[in-house]
Amino acid sequence: MKPLVEFVARGLVDEPDAVEVTQRESGRTVVVSLTCAQSDTGKVIGKEGRVAKAMRTLLATAAIRRRRRAILEIG
Repeated sequence: MKPLVEFVARGLVDEPDAVEVTQRESGRTVVVSLTCAQSDTGKVIGKEGRVAKAMRTLLATAAIRRRRRAILEIG
C-alpha cells in the first residue's frame, strides 16, 4: 500500500524527491503517513480535500483486497 500512495503523491507534486511515505501496522489496521514539501501540501490535499479523499478511497480499496483497514495521514 505504501508504493501506491508514493506513486500517486509523486505524480502530483513539484518536488517528488521530498515525498516521504511510511507505513505502520497494528493488527488489521495499516496507517500510511505521507509527508511532502510544505509548498506541495496544498496539491496533495486539493480543493476542499478532493485529492486527499480520492487517495484515501484508493488506499481503502487496496486494503480491502488484503482484508485490512487503511488510514492515510497527510502531514
